Amino acid sequence: MSTTALASLVERFFTERLVRQQRASPHTIASYRDAFRLLLRFAQERLAKAPSALAIEDLDATFVGAFLDHVEQHRRNTARTRNVRLAAIHAFFRYVAISEPAHLDRCRRILAIPVKRHERRPIAYLTRAEIDAVLATPDVSTWIGRRDRALLLLAVQTGLRVSELIHLRCGDIVLGTGAHLQCEGKGRKQRCTPLSRETVGLMTAWLRERNGQSADPLFATARGHALSRDAVERLVARHITTAQERCPSLRRKRVSPHVLRHTAAMELLGHGVDRAVIALWLGHESVETTQMYLHADMRLKEQALARTTPPGVKPGRYRPPDQLLAFLERL
Repeated sequence: MSTTALASLVERFFTERLVRQQRASPHTIASYRDAFRLLLRFAQERLAKAPSALAIEDLDATFVGAFLDHVEQHRRNTARTRNVRLAAIHAFFRYVAISEPAHLDRCRRILAIPVKRHERRPIAYLTRAEIDAVLATPDVSTWIGRRDRALLLLAVQTGLRVSELIHLRCGDIVLGTGAHLQCEGKGRKQRCTPLSRETVGLMTAWLRERNGQSADPLFATARGHALSRDAVERLVARHITTAQERCPSLRRKRVSPHVLRHTAAMELLGHGVDRAVIALWLGHESVETTQMYLHADMRLKEQALARTTPPGVKPGRYRPPDQLLAFLERL
């Protein structure tokens, strides 16, 4: 029985299906690309075949299930990341089912693999004291330090996604009256985000020092190339580690670039900004997405509790009266 080369199907999936027919965004293509890199490397190790020598017959529901287990158990990825990899595989096999009907049953079995449910934990975000500690960390006597401080402040104030930050160009910052930045978010949605007075001052100085053309990356490496997602994650991790010395509460938090986005939302919510405005600010598809910030805001819950407090009782959260009791409460 003849076999169907996997390589040609993968190439057609990316060039024809994603790029030409669906006009998928660069973010989607990059996500699917990363999923297939992992899948092909796993197949190479498991089946002792070069990726270009694989056939569609080598991939079945059992093999895909083993790959997903590998993603979680050996790569230590979360169930959410596992579902992202599965989404790319599902999209590919929906395309195979249409273009290669002979493999319809194989595709049906793989498409039947369900997404995994995962815990929805309260979001992490930085308090004002933690924000100040992080922003004070970069060494502004160096070019790298000044770049890092500009990036961190812009991320905290605007709530841009990492993918949006690294694709910013010098021409995307508009200063003067009505200062704002322009960016392209998910689904190719264009949006403008106003800049605070502090951010305007810092970005004015940074653009003057950057001295780049309109199409040049706003935040670049020492060689002038745009920062990668990994570079931004390392940058944030480095400054968070340093900031822990002056702000011990950061030691209890796992801070990623996306936490800076959550921080921007919580700052807006704390100042009484409506959820619909926050959704527009962050580029969310639905106002319901901002519901998670309501769950994370303890002040809103305390205000609700205060309304139910019996007369004569001072409202507020219980706080241990002694350092030792406070220590035991934190265990």
